[in-house]
Amino acid sequence: MFENFSAEMLARVQFAFTISFHIIFPAFSIGLASYLAILNALWLRTRDETYLTLFNYWKKIFAVAFGMGVVSGIVMSYQFGTNWSVFSDKTGPILGPLMAYEVLSAFFLEAGFLGIMLFGRKRVGDGLHMFATAMVAFGTLMSATWILSVNSWMQTPAGYSMNEIGQFVPEDWWLIVFNPSFPYRLVHMVLAAYLTTALVVGGVGALHILRNRGDVPARRMFSMAMWMLVIVAPMQIFAGDLHGLNTLEHQPAKVMAMEGHYESHPEGAPLILFGIPNTREQRVDYAIQIPKLSSLILKHDLNAPLDGLDTIPEADRPPVGIVFWSFRIMVGLGFAMLGLGVWSLWRRFRGKLYDGVWLQRASIVMGPLGFVAVLAGWVTTEVGRQPFTVYGLLRTSDSLAPIAAPAVATSLIAFIIVYFFVFGAGTYYLLRMMNKPADTDHLGLRDGPIRSAGTTPAMQSKSKFDTKE
Repeated sequence: MFENFSAEMLARVQFAFTISFHIIFPAFSIGLASYLAILNALWLRTRDETYLTLFNYWKKIFAVAFGMGVVSGIVMSYQFGTNWSVFSDKTGPILGPLMAYEVLSAFFLEAGFLGIMLFGRKRVGDGLHMFATAMVAFGTLMSATWILSVNSWMQTPAGYSMNEIGQFVPEDWWLIVFNPSFPYRLVHMVLAAYLTTALVVGGVGALHILRNRGDVPARRMFSMAMWMLVIVAPMQIFAGDLHGLNTLEHQPAKVMAMEGHYESHPEGAPLILFGIPNTREQRVDYAIQIPKLSSLILKHDLNAPLDGLDTIPEADRPPVGIVFWSFRIMVGLGFAMLGLGVWSLWRRFRGKLYDGVWLQRASIVMGPLGFVAVLAGWVTTEVGRQPFTVYGLLRTSDSLAPIAAPAVATSLIAFIIVYFFVFGAGTYYLLRMMNKPADTDHLGLRDGPIRSAGTTPAMQSKSKFDTKE
């Protein structure tokens, strides 16, 4: 099946497969943790039972998604040692501490307060429970901060020097953590997580509104999700533009691939909307383009010159076709999110947000597409960095462990089988939970933490474990 693939290609495919499964869960849990904090705060302020109902509904979904995210992330560390040991050796003095900081600060914070958030309201009181919920949300954001710092350093390395055995060693941790692309990438990813969560929440709300127009919790979650789209989608488009300008400054070859610019344009570059990249002939076939618009977007000048891939050595060029199309999928879905938000705003002002069916149907269709946009964005980022693992300094081919292709192929097949069974079952379970109305008592979960063998619950009334709290 994989006999025509090299060990390097198989290792790249394996890492891409596992990280694609992993990223969808943090992208959801980051936004959902913040949503839970908002719901809890609104309930404490207003004592409106609808907010408490929504909090209890989404916290159980968050618990399952959080657990799946943790499990799926472990595998990537395993691959650093087996498939990419040379990369780990050369970058370990810098990336190792950053990954450790993520565990010690962010993950421990999330894990430490998660149990209180899920089960502790009656045990610790509303104030400490709200604090725990806020800490879980803050922990997810801190986790994203450290991980984005690691990945951004690989994109725009700074604050390092090379030792006598060819390792990257730290010189300035401030420059390492806050490298040139980090602020843009962090904002872009966090906003993407919020949009992804808003689409899921809006899709679930729309589903239950279609089933029962008078479902108050469904109407509330749908309204909140549509407000999030209206507010965050324009911010994301603006942040994406700034991120693109930063990428042009530090990784011009990636932008050339995104734009499909095989040739330089000394008098203004066109914006290619669609086409088929033809790397052999160094052109985009059947291109539909707008003259000089790319120069206007990237340089804010219609006649500004833009370099093409003809200025980059062939060995240093990223795969154009993948980057070209993944970028368009991400941008297209971003504008679709904006369109859905504007549509909901128009119907809200007309007093018909919950009437009719087409807005709700569109929201259901858009529900999973935030994950597609996130994956497309990461494909653009990671494939666009090729052929380097540390941009411009360490090639992917020089990062590979001394491992044979059959060994990588065997583990890849094992991952595919296990992932589709384990995470397929988990995703199915999440969808079953979302398929139930928000006022459902149990959603198939226990009402309290599982006790170890030999222990007995404390003497208290059964109502102490009531999910209605």
